[in-house]
Amino acid sequence: MAKTKQGNGLDWGSTDKLTDNGKDGLYGREAEVNGNAIPQEERVDKYGFIGGAQQSGGEATEEIPIEVLRLRESKWLEMLNNWDKWMAKKHKKVKERCQKGVPPSLRGRAWLYLTGGKVKREQNQGRFQELDDQPGTSNWVDIIERDLHRQFPFHEMFSARGGHGQQDLFRVLKAYTLYRPEEGYCQAQAPIAAVLLMHMPAEDAFWVLVQICEKYLPGYYSTGLEAIQLDGEILNALLKKVSPVAHGHLKKHKLEPILYMTEWFMCAFSRTLPWASVLRVWDMFLCEGVKILFKVGLVLLKYMLGSQEKVKACQGLYETMELLRAIKPQYMQERFLVHEIIALPVSERDIEKEHHTQQRRWKETRGDLNCKSPPRMHGAKAIMAAEPPSRQDLRQRPTIIVESPLATKTGVLQADDAKRGKNGKDWPKTTILPPVETVNPYPSSSDPLPLLKHMTLQESKESLSSAEHDTYL
Repeated sequence: MAKTKQGNGLDWGSTDKLTDNGKDGLYGREAEVNGNAIPQEERVDKYGFIGGAQQSGGEATEEIPIEVLRLRESKWLEMLNNWDKWMAKKHKKVKERCQKGVPPSLRGRAWLYLTGGKVKREQNQGRFQELDDQPGTSNWVDIIERDLHRQFPFHEMFSARGGHGQQDLFRVLKAYTLYRPEEGYCQAQAPIAAVLLMHMPAEDAFWVLVQICEKYLPGYYSTGLEAIQLDGEILNALLKKVSPVAHGHLKKHKLEPILYMTEWFMCAFSRTLPWASVLRVWDMFLCEGVKILFKVGLVLLKYMLGSQEKVKACQGLYETMELLRAIKPQYMQERFLVHEIIALPVSERDIEKEHHTQQRRWKETRGDLNCKSPPRMHGAKAIMAAEPPSRQDLRQRPTIIVESPLATKTGVLQADDAKRGKNGKDWPKTTILPPVETVNPYPSSSDPLPLLKHMTLQESKESLSSAEHDTYL
């Protein structure tokens, strides 16, 4: 596994330094995507993709009726206005609503609150601006600049060389290297920050990135990548219980977890799944913690290698690696995957128990861990309990006042309740079968940047400041 020269990044391909900073390339005579002139033809999907493997065709994504969506928005706005009370007394309901999916119009705000990024920002007013004004360390700046064009180049926000998306991505990643100079920059942080910037301003994205790196995935992006190796062993141990056939096959061919799960976990599946599934996984991940990443990995391994018929189709290590680089679309489809994640009986206790076991084995075979990362926190509730916020820290700017339809139950709400059942559970007990198998439209993860085809490019806009929260409502 290749690393950057500084020793804590993953090399996912060639890198060309971004030197024009948008001069000519963005505002010249022809629109460009990462320096290549393109015709203005292809449509933009509802997530902002203008091409590439993660562009949505629409047929595989869940369409929520507009009345239900408006009702969910009202519920989320009411929760956000009383976040501390909901987290203290009704956390189970918050978790259920995250499992159903955060409304797109409120996703950025919800992620900011779930991670504790909102509290972190309020307690460090002006800190991001201070970091943003500093030039940064030259070695990290050079590496970050070379990585910018590789982050979701088919998304309208990042397609323009030197556009506002790439500028904000640079600002966030550079600020992190100054905030945590002992950790610096790892390439896997770039897609994480890019996903956040699709939903929130740069300052908010920075603080959520800090929380993910320090609370959700501590040690993942440090030199040596020891934390991700340890989690690979935990995943392997859990797989033995969930799917003995898949575990036995991987063990037989000596396929170490680090070979197939590194990008999955370090990028939180943002470079692996269809985009609708990425967003649903992130809604649950930021609410419940790393348990969700383990569950996604276990579901994919179970359905790709979980039967004798399937393992017979890949007789060696190479064939198995190729299979795991090209997960079948029906197993990544939004509704099926979310249902399987929720149904899989893996708890925080299971993960922590296995974590202690693997730490002990690591010490016996390799000695002490070099990376002394802080303890992992399993989701929003644990973070809030560890760092209780004040009401002032949670106050929304601007404050949102909603005429909620919750006071008088509408026909839509009654229908929604009826679907859930009297006990209020959101998911039926029936098994959801995977969709019919189709040709895999997703390329191998070893080739994350497919050849550019026709796409549209919207003119770059100025970077949004964190004061413009209503932009994301």
